[in-house]
Amino acid sequence: MEHRNRNAAIVTGVSSGIGYAISQKLSALGYEVFGFGRDFEKTEWKAEETVHPIVCDLLDTDKLCACVKQITTQYPVHILINNAGVGYYGLHEELNPNKIKELVRTNLEVPMILTQQLLRHLKKNAGYIINISSVTATQSNPHGCAYGATKAGLASFSHSLFDEARKYGVKVVTIFPDMTQTNLYRNAYFQEGDETQSYLLPKDVAATIEWILTQREGVIVTDITLKPQIHRIKRKI
Repeated sequence: MEHRNRNAAIVTGVSSGIGYAISQKLSALGYEVFGFGRDFEKTEWKAEETVHPIVCDLLDTDKLCACVKQITTQYPVHILINNAGVGYYGLHEELNPNKIKELVRTNLEVPMILTQQLLRHLKKNAGYIINISSVTATQSNPHGCAYGATKAGLASFSHSLFDEARKYGVKVVTIFPDMTQTNLYRNAYFQEGDETQSYLLPKDVAATIEWILTQREGVIVTDITLKPQIHRIKRKI
């Protein structure tokens, strides 16, 4: 059942991992959640959840903008979470132009476009823009030069946008997760370690978003870094 008087949240990359956990959390908090993803065939939704999966290739800008426009004509959008991301790793010379374009478009261009499309609504509703960056945004990333650059760009965009929009009541937050147990590393030669203390869980990021939303009006934590207790990764066999 749709509840058109509910505050709405738009989240990208909700078919699995961090995005899926965020959508569940926001639904439990009473938001009408519109989740973008390319394939939901393996995603399980509970019947009572107010989560609406939207099948859309985020790189199809026209379709993406049309979907956003339809949502904003029916619901008051209070939250935008730019979570969708792609990662390619290895020596930079071993990437190809298509992979580089996919990295830049998915990790940086799409969040900028979605923010532009929704900013007037978020100003009106004194809403939140939460960007899921990465710890790689603040460090050197050999074997991940392009990925780290896109995440650094997203963080820079967030910081400037906060200064631009803060007087309108818009809260802009960047979350910098470290190694998380998701399929982001499906194209990598490494993965998280075996110990549970060596990686974050998607629900850890979702819990952080709940904390962000519970701060009193007038207080905003602009940057949050999440790290596992142990730094350990392993090479895939």
